[in-house]
Formats: sequence, structure tokens, C-alpha cells
Amino acid sequence: MLALYSIKGGVGKTASAVNLAAEAAAAGQRVLLWDLDPQAATTFYLRAKPKVRGGVARLVKGKAAYDKVIRATQVENLDLLPAALASRELDHLLAERHDNQLRRILKPIRDDYDLVILDCPPSLSTLSESVFASVDALLVPIVPTVLSLRTLEQLRDFLDERDIPCPVWPFITLADRRRTLHREIIDSLPERWPLRLSHTIPSASVVERMGLERAPLRSFAPRTAAAQAYRRLWEEIAQRLA
Repeated sequence: MLALYSIKGGVGKTASAVNLAAEAAAAGQRVLLWDLDPQAATTFYLRAKPKVRGGVARLVKGKAAYDKVIRATQVENLDLLPAALASRELDHLLAERHDNQLRRILKPIRDDYDLVILDCPPSLSTLSESVFASVDALLVPIVPTVLSLRTLEQLRDFLDERDIPCPVWPFITLADRRRTLHREIIDSLPERWPLRLSHTIPSASVVERMGLERAPLRSFAPRTAAAQAYRRLWEEIAQRLA
């Protein structure tokens, strides 16, 4: 299980979640993408309705039938557990339960999928702590700026303070190598973050078109630099998981 997570918004988290899930599915994996963000951008990109039948509470309590809430997408091998505004209730619901691992919630369907990817809201909360305790790694997109690096350090401090042994795999998004600061930060990242992923996602208008096309890049612009970068990034992640 992997999570796309960032404390900071506007770093390409949802675009990365959708594109990496699509690349994993294209590589033959059976993938479930769970949209945990109440803004439901992943759900929008994949043309699903932002609603969980019966409510989030029934899902957390193990009373919802997954075949009633999981949606097939237009991408072969990729299913979606859509977001809902009621996802805001997750913090409260998880805080009430001692067994608050998302792994437990997903246990009934884990054998149905090779990979589960979580698209998380940009916050530090009970939900995020449950994510940190459940996933095999956090994929953290960062824009090559000082403020984005600062949020990455804040995340590391948060995990250290609570002694949560969750691997953090940062990767660069929205990169513009024409900018001196971007180049300097990209070059300095390996020393500061040895677990960083080496492939960089460029800043590209085609990524913004995902909102119009409502599809991952490989579905409508597979030969673009951004689509190829996501393909290489997924291959690197798959090697680590193996």
C-alpha cells in the first residue's frame, strides 16, 4: 500500500496519484485508488461520482459492502474508491476506534488487488496518522522551492516525534530547470534525502489538461515528456517495492 501525501497543497499530489495508478495498471497490476481527499479531485479526474453509498461511517465500521462502493474506471485494471464530503468524518471516526489502521478497513478486499494507492488530503490529522501507520511508503511530491522543502522537513519531524517508522520517498514535481533555484534544489536533494526518487516530473501544461480530459496522461498524451516521466517514476517505485 502506498500513499500520495503532502502537507502542502498545490504540489501535483492528485495528478501524481492518478498517473502513477494508471502506470501501475498498465504494467499489469490490479490497482485500487482510494480518494481520501474531500475535495474529490481524483474522483473527478476518473469520471466518478463523489459518493460512498451508506456513508463513510459504515465503511470504517466494516458494515459497507465494497462491491457497492468501488467503481471501475475507464482505465483497465484500475478501480476507484471515490471520495465524499463525508470523508471529513474520517478523523472523528478513526479517533473513536483503537484499531484505526486503514489496512484493517481494506482487509476484506486486499486479495482482490496487487496495489492500493491512497490520495490523501494535505493535512496532519488522525487520518494522516492512520495513513502513516498503514502504508509501505509515503510518496511525497515536492516543488523545488524552499517552502516545499520546509514542509518535507516538518513531515520528517512529525514522524520522528511520534516514532512512526514510515519510509518517506520524496520526488520532484512542477520542475523548471531553466530556474536556477529549481536546479540547485534538485541537485541537493540526494544528499539531504537519500530515499528520494530520482525521476523528476516537469512543469507542463499537459498535466493541467487532465482536468479537461478527465483522464491520466497515458490516455490522451502518452508521448509527452510529463507522461514519460511518470512512466519512469512508476518503474522506479515498482523496483523498490519488488
